[in-house]
Amino acid sequence: MQLDVRSAAQAPPAETFPADVFEHAPEGLAVIDADARFVEANPAARALCGLPPGAVAGVPSPFPAPGATTVAGSAGEATVEWRAGTERREFAYLVDRVPGQDRWVVSFRDVTVSRQHQRRLAAIAKAASSVATKRSLVGTLEALAREVARTDSLAGVQVLTVNSTGDRLHVMGAAGFVRTPDFFDKLMECRARGARLVMLEALESRTPIVVGDRYEAVMQDPAWAPLHEMMGRPRWGWFASVPLLARGEPVGILNAFFAPGQTVGDTELEFLLAMAEQAAMAVDHAALLERERDVASREERQRLARDLHDSVVQQVFSMMMQARSLGVLVERGLPPAPEKVAQVADDLSTSAEDVLADLRGMVVELRPATGTGRGLASALRSLVDTTGARTGLDTSLEVDDPAGELARLDADLVEDVYRIIAEAVHNSVKHASASTMRVRVAVTRHGSRRRLVAEVSDDGCGLGNAVPAHGVPGPGVPGPGGRAPAGGFGMTAMRERAARWGGVVRVRGLSPGGTRVHLTLPLLPSLPTATATPEEPAP
Repeated sequence: MQLDVRSAAQAPPAETFPADVFEHAPEGLAVIDADARFVEANPAARALCGLPPGAVAGVPSPFPAPGATTVAGSAGEATVEWRAGTERREFAYLVDRVPGQDRWVVSFRDVTVSRQHQRRLAAIAKAASSVATKRSLVGTLEALAREVARTDSLAGVQVLTVNSTGDRLHVMGAAGFVRTPDFFDKLMECRARGARLVMLEALESRTPIVVGDRYEAVMQDPAWAPLHEMMGRPRWGWFASVPLLARGEPVGILNAFFAPGQTVGDTELEFLLAMAEQAAMAVDHAALLERERDVASREERQRLARDLHDSVVQQVFSMMMQARSLGVLVERGLPPAPEKVAQVADDLSTSAEDVLADLRGMVVELRPATGTGRGLASALRSLVDTTGARTGLDTSLEVDDPAGELARLDADLVEDVYRIIAEAVHNSVKHASASTMRVRVAVTRHGSRRRLVAEVSDDGCGLGNAVPAHGVPGPGVPGPGGRAPAGGFGMTAMRERAARWGGVVRVRGLSPGGTRVHLTLPLLPSLPTATATPEEPAP
């Protein structure tokens, strides 16, 4: 920066600049001392910082003390945030020292709008990437809520989705508010008292609704008394509710709680609409995955039908032909020899045992995990015991659930976990040539986070060595290198079921032999369960 700088000991601070430059420059021009306090500022600088004329000297400036570390921006500029009451601004600035003095010349401009626009574009791009890459709806909407709150410095954000029956909303993503398990009950109580629920109006009208100074209206309305304590912190001001529309139909709502002093204009609303569009795409994507899951279920039934044809049907046909051979001999007046009858009887008995074992195995696989009414642990106990009885494998089940949380899991989640474990057990029986099989299920905690962990391990032939009957690798049989073949239907179905809940299935070989299937699945408070209720304020 080349400025006409004179000695401040010989001239007033204003004379540090040519008068026309100092007075009429469109950007802020100022002189600061070693403590980063204003010495002088031109009209543009005073307007940017809200300084009255004649009261500039000695006022702390928004710029860091000379020599402090700064954040570099474009064109060598640094950026700094300036707050005056509830107003927030961002300045991009250049600084240069006055020769021979402990004073510095600062040239700065307001970049609040442009930087906010950049952050919003980045947030929209990040949300779009999350929708495209994440398989978990909860993870996507949690990240989206945090991104909206961070980008516009909001007090709170929540994303809620409509359940399959269309009569309930579930919080799937939230930022800013403390979670309260009894919120929904109190919200319904507020509605019964006559409280206005703006979010429901936006959902029904399919148009955004913005309400100014909503916090004061809610806190002063006796109808909201059951939620006054919960909704009082953090303090917020304006409120906006934007419906999530997928294929023209409402699938949820995005609620934005603006910090005190913030207002909602066209640019703020446009940003919320863009993020709501990304949220709606995530919900629609999850619905498509659910439909794909239904297709996978039909394919699973077709696989069982093929298994019936390849094993049970063929064995029953063989039994029928053996029995008929005896009838043919009798019809020809050639009574079969006793040893022939004994041989046929023995073959029929063996075939019948094989058929019964196969049918029992298929019945166990087809049995819904929740059908017993006793939860996941009971269903797995039946699976493991039946498998051991029909195959002769040394089987065991370990359930580590001291708090009894498995019994309170969502029915759909239980079904998927059961099917994943049942598929792993099926693979061990059909392809591993193992003598022992261990199944373990546990609920672990890391701070406030909970996870369901399940393992199925055997001492069989290990990865890449399993070859079923007919010499053709079966569905989901792990291949060499510790990975299951990508095209195996069994492994694909297992991973799709796990991904539906944000979980992961991994397969690896054991030393000296054997295979382990490991499932890790997060149990978040906001998972869509049959008994779940919203846990965040939604006025």
